[in-house]
Amino acid sequence: MRLTAIPAAALLISTAIWAADTGYNFDQQADFSKYKTYKWVDIKGGKDKVSEITDRNILAAIDAEMAKKGMTKVTNDPADLYIGYQAGITSNQEYTTYNMGGGPGWGWGGGWGWGGGGIAQTTSSTIHTGHLVLDMYDVSNKRMVWRGMASDTVEATNKPEKNLKKLNKAVEKMMKNYPPKKKS
Repeated sequence: MRLTAIPAAALLISTAIWAADTGYNFDQQADFSKYKTYKWVDIKGGKDKVSEITDRNILAAIDAEMAKKGMTKVTNDPADLYIGYQAGITSNQEYTTYNMGGGPGWGWGGGWGWGGGGIAQTTSSTIHTGHLVLDMYDVSNKRMVWRGMASDTVEATNKPEKNLKKLNKAVEKMMKNYPPKKKS
């Protein structure tokens, strides 16, 4: 089955790591106690820029967390939930300016005040942020019932083991509140 969804940011990825910022949202009317099985589905555009290795790592991390929650993965219907993910990287420029001189002292024209001749240097760097969004759909009514999100800076220079460890921690943190507890 192929579900369509709005992509979650500019989705570009080859290797990625996540952990720090997580969140979730859920359908307040959904009865999460009835969900026991799940089946993976593709979300249109969700994995377009994900390498095969990264895809397998994401699936394994989520499968491990779902198993901890007592959920059973099935490959055929019927399933209680269809789940799929979207992943990507966004890039932003960060600018830092350093003042290399000037300040109080003798200034231009021989008077006391802020000195002239200071040098300012501005540097820029690109900050890459990895995003992972996990969606769960109730098969019986075809409605989204839960969405988890995780994002963090991406450091492509990390060793694969470190990236995998960070991904696993991010998925664990993202799914900490699944199934959600209803307030009575």
